[in-house]
Amino acid sequence: MICVTIGRTRHKMVIAEHRALVDRGAELVELRIDWLRTAPDLGRLLKHRPGPVIVTCRRPNDGGRWSGTEEARKMLLRQAIVAGVEYVDLEADIAREIPRYGATKRIISHHDFQRTPDNLEEIHTELCRCDPDIVKIVTTAQSPLDNVRMLKLVAGADVPTIGFCMGEIGVPTRLLCIKYGSPLTYATFSKERILAPGQLSFDEMRTIYHADQINEQTQVYGVVGDPIAHSYSPLIHNAALRHEGINAVYLPFRIPAGELPVTLDAYGALDVRGYSVTIPHKQAAAAYAQFRDPIVEATGAANTLYRDAANAWHAANTDYEAALASLRLGMEGRDLAGQRVLILGAGGVARAVGLGVCRAGCVVTLANRNKQRGLELASELGCQIATWENRGAVESDILINCTPVGMWPEMNATPYAQHWLREGMLVFDTIYNPENTLLLKEARARGCRTVSGVEMFIRQAAAQFECFTGRPGPLDIFRNALRRGISAVQLSD
Repeated sequence: MICVTIGRTRHKMVIAEHRALVDRGAELVELRIDWLRTAPDLGRLLKHRPGPVIVTCRRPNDGGRWSGTEEARKMLLRQAIVAGVEYVDLEADIAREIPRYGATKRIISHHDFQRTPDNLEEIHTELCRCDPDIVKIVTTAQSPLDNVRMLKLVAGADVPTIGFCMGEIGVPTRLLCIKYGSPLTYATFSKERILAPGQLSFDEMRTIYHADQINEQTQVYGVVGDPIAHSYSPLIHNAALRHEGINAVYLPFRIPAGELPVTLDAYGALDVRGYSVTIPHKQAAAAYAQFRDPIVEATGAANTLYRDAANAWHAANTDYEAALASLRLGMEGRDLAGQRVLILGAGGVARAVGLGVCRAGCVVTLANRNKQRGLELASELGCQIATWENRGAVESDILINCTPVGMWPEMNATPYAQHWLREGMLVFDTIYNPENTLLLKEARARGCRTVSGVEMFIRQAAAQFECFTGRPGPLDIFRNALRRGISAVQLSD
């Protein structure tokens, strides 16, 4: 079950949001009465409540906003129990002072906004001694390994336990705790009002991750990177899994640079079946796998890791074929062989794209702002090199942007001046957010043919989906989900 937390300063807004959430399908709401600017009026909040509630009143040292006395706080919690609320949240140090009464269930909670302590099990044991119906233990993930410790605690608990980690690293636990036996998880009313680090909105929980359908049999996939919060991969992969009727969830796993091997070893306990891989882990992913496809062998980088039936890890690079398929779309049936190609950039995408066009028989020139990195990649590919300052002087039939210049939110930037563009040339921008970059807009104005990064992104994702599930990735589902997601972000900006 998803519990949606409401934290507002006015009673009127708490009541309005509660009704709105029930209309949207919320089964349980947490009323954070410590957020109220005036003295909480429980009669007003509870008498005509449209659905079940948890009443919570947090002190500042527990992450709350209560500014009154401790005695007044405890009195409010007792009043909530007498009023017959469905749940009341009590910290361990006051649980024995607030006795059980009526049908109200007791959630005995512990929060740590700094770390996930080494004595996690001892804390849980102490909470279990406070006459709980449910134990709630929430800590802050400083390392991906904290996620594993927390989920193991939830899975092995004799008393029903809500357990997850806060922060960006801890986001996966907010969903996986359900798989491992947590009776509920928490969401916020909207993305604009996050009450705890790493908290997801009710809409994200339901419409992207389908948290209310996660169960013990749910398979787990995800994307690894750092940073990872911006990734659209969870949006499109979860849409495809839903469309295909597969009981699986695809999550964002933030893993700091250098920590991929030890984290993937630890995440073996979570039985994650496959990962999309992004910056800065593509080379480490290639080294981690027992088996590598030929493109990974050639580039030394993988954007996909997946397990086979024997649990061996395979590494694939789906950017390569996705880039070629996107270029062929723009070529409209004409041969790539012999085409003069200018590639801007020398990162992981440029490496895969460059290998593809070189093997397709194109005459390739590379330009990169960092001259040394450009020289290294040009040497690997066996192609020509141009200085970044002279890129406009390179005669080309195809221009491929593999830099982040022009990516949202810096959408008024372009890596290639408009007057350098020639009528009839093909311009391929690997950026997919926005779909219509300034480079592509100016290219169309000059009479160029264009291909957006959306095509490459959905094709590489579809190939990953097939690695994960054995089924072809539904391109239209990927494309529509991506466009909806990009539009929603741009409208809210």
